[in-house]
Formats: sequence, C-alpha cells, structure tokens
Amino acid sequence: MAFPSQLKRIAGAAALAFAASAPAFAQEVVKIGYSGPLSGGAALYGKNVLDGMQMAVNEINAEGLEVAGKKVKLEIVALDDKYNPSETAINAQRLVQEYKTPAILVPHSGGSFALQTNNEAQKYLLLSYTSVPQVTARGNKLTLRIPPEFTAYVQPFIKYSMGKFGKNLAIANGDHDYAKAWTAIFKPAWEAAGGKVVAENPMSYNKSADFYSGVSKVLAAKPDVLFIGGASEPTGLVAKQARELGFKGGFVILDQAKMDEMAKVVGGYAPLEGSIGVLPLMDDPAPDSKAFVQRFQKIYPGRIPSSEVSLNYTAIHATALAMKLAGSVTDAAAIRVNLDKAMKQLPPAHNPNGMNGVDARGGSLADTQVGVVEGGKVKERALKDFR
Repeated sequence: MAFPSQLKRIAGAAALAFAASAPAFAQEVVKIGYSGPLSGGAALYGKNVLDGMQMAVNEINAEGLEVAGKKVKLEIVALDDKYNPSETAINAQRLVQEYKTPAILVPHSGGSFALQTNNEAQKYLLLSYTSVPQVTARGNKLTLRIPPEFTAYVQPFIKYSMGKFGKNLAIANGDHDYAKAWTAIFKPAWEAAGGKVVAENPMSYNKSADFYSGVSKVLAAKPDVLFIGGASEPTGLVAKQARELGFKGGFVILDQAKMDEMAKVVGGYAPLEGSIGVLPLMDDPAPDSKAFVQRFQKIYPGRIPSSEVSLNYTAIHATALAMKLAGSVTDAAAIRVNLDKAMKQLPPAHNPNGMNGVDARGGSLADTQVGVVEGGKVKERALKDFR
C-alpha cells in the first residue's frame, strides 16, 4: 500500500512525464488527399504519382515541419478513381468531408476539371498533375498545375518528326480527356506545318490490352509518323504492336507516357528508334536529377523513377513550405499565394526537375527538356534546339 508521500512522488513523476511528452501530443496531423488511378491500365502511372508524394511526406516528417509555432505531421490519404472524373469528384467530397484535406492531388485533367467546379467554394487547393493549359486558363484561384504546359512540346515534336520521317501522320493515341486536349492542339499545328493527317483512331488505353485492330486500321493509311500516348504501359504496347505489324516510321509520344517505362514493354529503346517525347529522368544528366534517382532507388530497389515521381515529390515539398510561409495548414488561399515563393526557395535536393516558380495563374515554370531516341539510346535535347 502506498503512503501519502509516495503517492505525491508518483503523481509528480507522472506529471513530469506527461509534460515531457506534451509536444508529441500537440503535434497536428494534416492529411493531403490523392485521387487517381490505382487500378486498371493506368495503375502504374497512378502509383508513380503516389510514390513521389509519399517520398516527400516521409522526408518532410523526418526533417520536421513547423507551421505558426506548431509541429505538423503530414499524411497522405489515397483513393482510387480508376481514371474516371466522376469517381474523382466523389473521392474529393469524401476527402474534404471525412479527412478535412486542405489540398487534393489529382493526376489527370478530367478529374482536375471535375474538382474545379467546387474547390474554390469548398476552400481546398487542387494540386493538378496535368500539362493541359485549360487547367490554369480557367482562372481557378485555388489550383496549382504541377507540370509546365504541354504546348511547349508541340512545335519541337513536329519539326523533329516531320523532318526525319515525312509529312503523313496517323493519330492513334488514347481517347481520354488529356489525349483529346493534346490532339486538339497538335493536329492543326501539324497541318499548319504542311503535314497531312492520314488516319485518326483514338483507343481506350485504360481499358484494353490488345491494340492490334486499332493500330492496323491507322497503318493501312501508310503514315510516316504515329502520334501515340496515354499511360506508359499501354502506350508501349501500342508502339510494340505497331512495330510487329511492320511500321518503320517515327513516334511522337505525348508527355504523359515515359519512354523509359515504354522501353520495358517493347524490349529496350531500339524499337522506339526515331521517337521524340519527354526526357526520362534516368537519362537527365543534371546532378540533382541523378542524386534524386539514387535516393529513390535506395527506397525502391530496382525501380526507375519517372517524372511522375519527381514532379509530384516536388509539388508536395512546395506545398508544405507554402504552408509554413503562409502560417496556416488550412487556409488554401494563403497557401496558394505562397507557392511561387516556396518553389523558388526549395533546396535543389527537393527540386530535381529544376522548377523555376509558379505564375500568377497557378502554372509551374521550368526550362523543359525533351528526349529523342537515336542509335538505340535516349539523347537530351533542349527546346531551343528545334527553333
């Protein structure tokens, strides 16, 4: 039986222990939402995005994040939308109402457009991983477009492919909103440059695993160049089946697909000879990019990080720093206002793609590079090389 003096000592010790642990209990947990494809044909694409987000969150929590004098721990809440914008909208409602997410990352334009109908009213920040210009052109004040606009690629892609292979183009890309947006700009630009679109047959990249019929249809028009693209794996399969059907021309690959991931499907870079697309992160000679690849592969041995990993990694680091600069984890407008400053203040280790900032409309800025496959290898080219 404890005597009164002993009880006082026990109570005092307990109080000291509680006081010592108080900062841990005072830590605020802030949940960042994700709604993207985690099943179906675009599952790898969605997983790459999510891995980049989680890698950033793990680093932020390990380094310690303090906002307005309070310790903050970030957590990702990930929901599968199967690349379906209506599912994205449903997921967003759940993320906001159930998890109180101040920011939601969506890696496709259709889902981003769906969220822009009410994200300002519900006061959460949309982190949109799409290069479609309309995402920021709409004037939504609570949107960050993570990659630069794809329009910067159009003329270099045309100049390279038309000059190397010829003027006849067949369109065999995906039938999703992002591919449609690309086609709406690329097709007239190709024709304005003196080219001809000899066939057009978009396909459901996210639902099919056999594209022989669709590819055969466009190849019957004898194109010099195929315009393809969607998630990397089905895009690789389209290229593989085109080669198997005897196509010898070049590939214009819209920026959603990554050539390093396509190479796994087609059996290396040789079958992609003459392709032009986004420069794979693995082939980027910049020291910060190489260092990022090494850090990623320590966490995920054998994996090759794509720009979906690195750009969304940077977006989360920038969002966390913008929260700190804003002095709030809940005021989406204040966080958005501070994103440009945050992006510019990120250390190079947290910005492997060399993002330069965020413009007034919420679009990221960067000096974009492209990659071409020549001699079975990817070669880096600056956009200015094609002017």
